Amino acid sequence: MLPAMGDNVVVSNMELEKLLSMKGGRGEASYVNNSQAQAMHAKSMLHLLKETLDRVEVDASREMPFVVVDLGCSCGINTINVVDVMIKHITKRYEGLGLDPPEFTAFFSDLPSNDFNTLFQLLPPMPNYGVSMEECLAAKNHRSYFAAGVPGSFYRRLFPARSINVFHSAFSLHWLSQVPEAVTEKRSSAYNKGRVFIHGANEITAIAYKKQFQSDLAAFLRSRSVEMKRGGSMFLVCLGRTSVDPTDQGGAGLLFGTHFQDAWDDLVLQGLISSEKRDSFNIPVYAPSLQDFKEVVEGDGSFAIHKLEVFKGGSPLVVDQPDNASQVGKALANTCRSVSGVLVDAHIGEDLSHELFLRVEHRATCHGKDLLEQLQFYHIVASLSFLQS
Repeated sequence: MLPAMGDNVVVSNMELEKLLSMKGGRGEASYVNNSQAQAMHAKSMLHLLKETLDRVEVDASREMPFVVVDLGCSCGINTINVVDVMIKHITKRYEGLGLDPPEFTAFFSDLPSNDFNTLFQLLPPMPNYGVSMEECLAAKNHRSYFAAGVPGSFYRRLFPARSINVFHSAFSLHWLSQVPEAVTEKRSSAYNKGRVFIHGANEITAIAYKKQFQSDLAAFLRSRSVEMKRGGSMFLVCLGRTSVDPTDQGGAGLLFGTHFQDAWDDLVLQGLISSEKRDSFNIPVYAPSLQDFKEVVEGDGSFAIHKLEVFKGGSPLVVDQPDNASQVGKALANTCRSVSGVLVDAHIGEDLSHELFLRVEHRATCHGKDLLEQLQFYHIVASLSFLQS
């Protein structure tokens, strides 16, 4: 039985940090089972990550562990794979210099609501006590680093000063710390009436999102500039767009601004939710342009830009039979649900959320033939080095 309209409360910006996460567990719509596209996109950018790692200063003394961090790690295998790549590459750098590699520490960081349990269950074991780090590095199906989870927002400080060698963050910085207040204020000219995302919204609404993104990115860089060791580097990837128009959100716009939007409208038309309930929900995502991103990095002044470019990632949908419209429709619904389902559940309840994503699947299936071609993600890729003060 579906709940009556208005049974659930609007998620406040204060609650967003405690609530926001990719869908945990290992179910059909979980992030674990719907992050294959992110894995493929990350793999296509490994050469850029390794270029960033080549700029990191190595310490011949080996007195301190070499520390890497994945910010916005989520709960799937992708974060473990990228940490493995980073540590193996740094190990080769040490060996190439004729040095023994140091001990390694990897921090996996995300918001407190992240499913860290699933993530830690995926972690390979450490070899038995007494095994040297060199033996750890050589061991198959074992990890060669000490691991810990760090819950908290990466828009604030998370680590002691001058403690981190490498920061990595992929597919996370497009998530805002909050929905801009003006967007949900009915009397504001930026009120996003009738929409659950800014794709196709009015320019004032999009500018509010842009300002929030740039404010968040500035806070992110300030925190990392304190935490990073001298000689450290950072590799960042987030959703981006090729259009100068912020109301054209590219792939993110097609994901959240078409069939997802229409499914919300269906619930309103069918009397399952009020229009006010729909209008009070907004996806806290902004896909920046290259200029949006560059302005903030240059304004901060703590990092040298070695690479800053738009990279074509491809479709977020991974299906066995691209010509099977029902597979494409289900893939789109599960992709949407894996990244936004937790927020939707909190806003309208699990029963109505289920109804919403069934409608997303139905609508996407009707357009399955075109979706794989049209739905393409572009990413902002940034390789930055810390400027020593």
